Amino acid sequence: MRFTVRSRGDHDSNMISQRIKNYLLEFSLEFDPESPDIVISVGGDGTLLEAFHEYTHRLSETAFVGVHTGHLGFYADWQPEEVEKLVIHIAKTPFKVVEYPVLEVIIRHNGERKSERFLALNECTVKSMEGSLVMDLEIKGDLFETFRGDGLCISTPSGSTAYNKALGGAILHPSLSTIQIAEMASINNRVYRTVGSPLVLPQHHTCLLKPKNNVDFQVTIDHLTLLQQEVKSIQYRVAEEKVRFARFRPFPFWKRVKESFIAE
Repeated sequence: MRFTVRSRGDHDSNMISQRIKNYLLEFSLEFDPESPDIVISVGGDGTLLEAFHEYTHRLSETAFVGVHTGHLGFYADWQPEEVEKLVIHIAKTPFKVVEYPVLEVIIRHNGERKSERFLALNECTVKSMEGSLVMDLEIKGDLFETFRGDGLCISTPSGSTAYNKALGGAILHPSLSTIQIAEMASINNRVYRTVGSPLVLPQHHTCLLKPKNNVDFQVTIDHLTLLQQEVKSIQYRVAEEKVRFARFRPFPFWKRVKESFIAE
């Protein structure tokens, strides 16, 4: 089996990453950062997001597992004191693969500039740099509303516990093939009106945003930030690709939600 290890970069994460690498080499596994079968992320959810974006070109062949060296995350589910146990599992146990949907984002530009395609594990946000963002929101090719406000967040079920939750969006189980649209400070009065509630779209529905004013806006793809100009449209849907996680033990999602937001 081919593997690689990604570290958050702090001292503890680097030390644990080196231990994992040494252990797996002793088990005769092959260290291969170019085409790994499994990526071990050591840090937090942000470290795993970075690893995901590094290997989006081979999601069907690579599985991810996370060791958290900070606060307990939704992706990094192994603790530092469990490293030896994890290594033995990786080396000796055929792991179960759990697949979750990701978000496809296609940005089309005015003029001759080519369209850009991205994948997001958590979410894509569109935010005004100054003033109000005005965009037509189409669903399945039909105009649904003209949004006015600070911006919009389009998230995956896996990302529903992140920025989406802070905006009042619903928490969705990561196995659902959906995307969710949440508003940021929408303007609602006698002149302007939006639905004002998060929308959950099924796999076969496409969402399209079309800018209506000349306000510069910022697009984020998970942790990546892009300043967009001359944008014709931004299209969202559930991607054909899926993210694959290596599971060696049960990973109860609702228990993790409770531990993260309710239980002390």
